[in-house]
Amino acid sequence: MTDSLEAAAVALVDELNKISDDVDRYQAAKELEAWIDKNLRQVKAVVASNLYDGRTWGQVGELLGVTGSRAEQISRGAR
Repeated sequence: MTDSLEAAAVALVDELNKISDDVDRYQAAKELEAWIDKNLRQVKAVVASNLYDGRTWGQVGELLGVTGSRAEQISRGAR
């Protein structure tokens, strides 16, 4: 992870920890987790699709450290 990404992640956790009510903090963490998961799936889908240009899914999978079929699933935003 780059330093700037790590700093952003630390800042997010720090903001969550500022929520004094445990239930509210838990709910906020849960909502943030879902939001981040959705957006990271979109980023990974674009990356996999971009890598597919001129390559087979098997080659894309090799680059990403997954199988070719998994690389294709990632390109569709599948979990």
